[in-house]
Amino acid sequence: MRALTLMTAMVVVIGTGLAWHLYHGVAAGLTQSKALAGQPTSTGDTQNLLIMGLDSRLDEKGQPLPQDIYDALHAGDESVGGYNANVLMLLHIPGDGSRATAISIPRDDYVEFAGCTGSDCKGKIKEAYGRAFEAKRESLQNKGITDPQELEQQSREAGRKAEIATVRQFLGGVPIDHFLEVTLVAFFQIAQVVAPIEVCLNEDTSDSYSGAKFHKGVQEINAQQAVAFVRQRRDPNTDLNFTDLDRDRRQQAFLVALSHKLQQTGTLTNVSKLQSILDVAKENIAVDEDPDLSTLTKTASNLTGGNIKFYTLPIDHFGQTDDGSDVNIVDLPTIHAIVKKLLADPNAPAESTTTTAEPTTTTGLPPIPGAAATVLNVVNSSGQDGFAAELESAFSDLGLIRGSASTGQLETKSVVEYGPGAADAAKEIAKIAGGLPVEANSGLDSHTVRLTIGTSFSMPSQLSKTTATSTAASSTSSESDSDSTTTSVTPPPAVAATGTGTHAPAPTDLSVLSGASVPCVK
Repeated sequence: MRALTLMTAMVVVIGTGLAWHLYHGVAAGLTQSKALAGQPTSTGDTQNLLIMGLDSRLDEKGQPLPQDIYDALHAGDESVGGYNANVLMLLHIPGDGSRATAISIPRDDYVEFAGCTGSDCKGKIKEAYGRAFEAKRESLQNKGITDPQELEQQSREAGRKAEIATVRQFLGGVPIDHFLEVTLVAFFQIAQVVAPIEVCLNEDTSDSYSGAKFHKGVQEINAQQAVAFVRQRRDPNTDLNFTDLDRDRRQQAFLVALSHKLQQTGTLTNVSKLQSILDVAKENIAVDEDPDLSTLTKTASNLTGGNIKFYTLPIDHFGQTDDGSDVNIVDLPTIHAIVKKLLADPNAPAESTTTTAEPTTTTGLPPIPGAAATVLNVVNSSGQDGFAAELESAFSDLGLIRGSASTGQLETKSVVEYGPGAADAAKEIAKIAGGLPVEANSGLDSHTVRLTIGTSFSMPSQLSKTTATSTAASSTSSESDSDSTTTSVTPPPAVAATGTGTHAPAPTDLSVLSGASVPCVK
């Protein structure tokens, strides 16, 4: 269910000018909401788009779906689900049209509901919509309103406002400029238009609840399988440790796969297929009052081809409420620090805050090709403690995704190995690390580099400068924060969402997934 909004949103958002032209042609049929009226907006051309997917087996007008769709969805009928926002993703597009950032919010994060005045103001973040919906509906009925359409639309409007406000508050006051709300059926119908779609899994997996049954590796799936793919959160093999956060990463992987499929097949320039996709939107999507996102139109072409990174926010631990409901306990200062860093303007002057951002390098090192999509694992076979962690830190400052730092058996030789798609990055890493030999290794995951350092390795001065810069910046921040009455928080490094085994992302990890190629996930 969770990817339904994401898929639809991205089809529209990362499409082309043609897509937007067609979109305007069906705009009259969309439900347009005033939920953002009077709310704060981003400065300049920066845009933040909140994508919400309702756990409803009804269409946008509150009507039941045809029985054949319920059968295909394997998700129950109109009596199942409700008005929880089971998908919550913030899409950030900077004003300069550069790389976009998407942030997934786990649906069970335990939060304070914004604007709540009652005695029960905490719950899962997904519930803000449904609680406000029910409260509004009851209020309207108490006033004697009985018209089903009026009850439905006014109640949904209250739900949208509450969910948007709660998300904004949870993320630390981030302005939300636009939103998309999509019902469950949209995902299935759009998948029918574009299927088959190629996805990749790290292990064989199945789930009787969602109907998922997939094999390890790359495979093509149809629309019904796509629903199962993005809804799966269980597996008989408990060693896989499936959680809802893994389902967030499934959503992201599917979006990347969808983007590649749309480019490869020319769907984005196929008027007939785009019209079919947008026809779905008429019945199953709600948007804000200004759906003509001119800035998104200008930068749409830059959001394809891997120019977007997907993050899944971490939790602190799993917990339970007094009534026994399972929830995600989160550390708000950490969440705010992460979001602030991810959405920061890289060209803006540094400012003094109580949140310590990771330092930038001042060594003048050349950019590493494909760094944002490349995972670096470091194996320390030198016999000298600390080298692996130091190299991970230095190279992550240069934009690489921090992988694992491990200790291997003593070896004399140092070498840089790379998996599919990581050759250029490996060559630059080898050059920066002191002119090390470079070798292809088909056993490594795609877009992954393994740097093994032997006994003859010595830390290049330029990398030492990078590490020293990081240490100095951290020290300076600590000194400046010593006079503050609040505790500074350093955002955790992001780990690869595609990691396997002991390197698979944990619920407590901030994970990142690149849109550069179809990724393999849990």
